[in-house]
Amino acid sequence: MIMGSTLAKCAATDLGIQWAGWALAAAFKTEKFYDLAGSGTFILLAHLSRLWGGANHVRQNVQTGLVTAWGLRLGTFLFMRILKDGHDRRFNNVRDSPGTFFVYWTIQAVWVFMTLLPTLMLNSEKRDVPLGTRDYIGWAVWGLGFASEAIADQQKLLFKRDPDNAGKFIQSGLWAYSRHPNYFGEIMQWSGLWLSASSVMQGHQYLSVASPLFVWFLLRYVSGIPILEKQAIKKWGSDPAFQDYIKNTPLLWPWPRF
Repeated sequence: MIMGSTLAKCAATDLGIQWAGWALAAAFKTEKFYDLAGSGTFILLAHLSRLWGGANHVRQNVQTGLVTAWGLRLGTFLFMRILKDGHDRRFNNVRDSPGTFFVYWTIQAVWVFMTLLPTLMLNSEKRDVPLGTRDYIGWAVWGLGFASEAIADQQKLLFKRDPDNAGKFIQSGLWAYSRHPNYFGEIMQWSGLWLSASSVMQGHQYLSVASPLFVWFLLRYVSGIPILEKQAIKKWGSDPAFQDYIKNTPLLWPWPRF
């Protein structure tokens, strides 16, 4: 009963924040705080679910802390990037259409809830079991993902800041082993959090594995990789060096070059 009530309150809070964000964004015709609102909602719901769930187990505290670390890093990174760039190309044909903008903000609400679902379920659970192998492996996987995403983001940022790299594509660092190492890291983080949370799951709760699968599907087939690959091919498709990079570098899952 507590879990159902907590999930419902989290869903309502999530929608309320995103729709309020849409109202402001549509009024000012800006997408500058879209990603910040999303990551901030993750952090808020993680803490509210722990509060509303009424328990305070170690696993819940660690899970909430890891979500907070993810949200603070990624949210700050994306917000600083859009402040510098001045716009986000995803919204070029959207910011002037309130109806389409509303769809984007509502999709963000779905993304937040679906991705965070294992954490919300864990934080709503009164029952506890001792920390075990799944927890430690899950947290290690999260750590690998966090490091991969943070390092990849920083490497690309520094690459683009160098005037000598103007008009070039990055193929160094982690980008030598995957064309989208930041997305690999994102998927690993939510997979690790699900694995740890599954330690206290029962029955239908295991269906929350849809969370990391949803993140993978979204990045691989919808809003991430397809858009970036299309843009890259349009820009560098005739470049032999880029053709070689495409041929020899995995799309998502890293593989060492020998």
